[in-house]
Amino acid sequence: MIISMKRHATKAEIEEVCDRIREFGYKVHSSEGEERVIIGAVGIGDVTACLESLEAMPQVEKAVRISAPYKFVSREFRPAKSQIRADGIEIGGDEFVVMAGPCSVESEAQIIETARFVAQHGASFLRGGAFKPRTSPYEFQGLQLDGLKLLYQAKQETGLGIITEVMSDADVGLVAEYADILQIGARNMQNFALLKALGKINRPVMLKRGMSSTIKELLMSAEYIVAHGNSNVILCERGIRTFETETRNTCDITAIAVLNELSHLPVILDPSHATGKRSLVPALGRAGVAIGADGLIVEVHPHPEKALSDGAQSLSFSQFEAMMRDLAPYIALWKQARVAEAVTA
Repeated sequence: MIISMKRHATKAEIEEVCDRIREFGYKVHSSEGEERVIIGAVGIGDVTACLESLEAMPQVEKAVRISAPYKFVSREFRPAKSQIRADGIEIGGDEFVVMAGPCSVESEAQIIETARFVAQHGASFLRGGAFKPRTSPYEFQGLQLDGLKLLYQAKQETGLGIITEVMSDADVGLVAEYADILQIGARNMQNFALLKALGKINRPVMLKRGMSSTIKELLMSAEYIVAHGNSNVILCERGIRTFETETRNTCDITAIAVLNELSHLPVILDPSHATGKRSLVPALGRAGVAIGADGLIVEVHPHPEKALSDGAQSLSFSQFEAMMRDLAPYIALWKQARVAEAVTA
């Protein structure tokens, strides 16, 4: 259920409604706007009786049953788009956000050099894997704690926010000490122990769509995190597995528009993993801006041909600079559209 409070309802009036909801056996989750509070109720109970009771309360404007199985991440629960703040940067607002860096943190020289370059050319966040899930057990698995420390060092030198992957619920606390955004990779989208652990921390989480997952399954995984207490979730489309072999994955570009329609959460596009080919990344990046993504996460390496992982899809420095330059007019139009949306909302 969703309960919309009347404008400027007092804290006591809101708590009275929450207590009534709990009496019917439901858990409460509230979203506070500038003028009104929206309360979500989930659980098992007498829905009809609860709705009738709530609608009779004078401080309640409206109480309705939610049809979507993902309650808290749906547009029904929160019609306005959420803005997630990470390291002082707002994702989902009126600024297009670029996250850039190597697939893996390989050395101090590599990560510092990359951080300096992407910071100079428009990136707000440095991406880089300290823990790397690899298909082969014999491939580079990441520098782990040393990698986290190098990412933090790069942050200190450049001011960039840090986004890096966490693979295990046991590592959530450790990664949260160093990262501004914790990334959940495609392979872990339905690692429910990890999702529950991420729901208990005070850090934004970027959830990547699984390799063969539907949009509904992605939103249900996001719901796990939010339902366990952390509403700061960012969605990421990174391509899905199909019969096509010309690209690493098949980018479901329509998913960005669908997610924006179904959910209030910000949406990021990963053109690097979606294509697997650096030559295709800039074009797909432009498409992401045009269709309404809130940002891009892109792989960049000082020497892609020497990268320990994902070299084929990593942009060189000159390619990243060219992409950012070419994106400028698209982002300008994107900002105009955001202003127009805010006016009509």
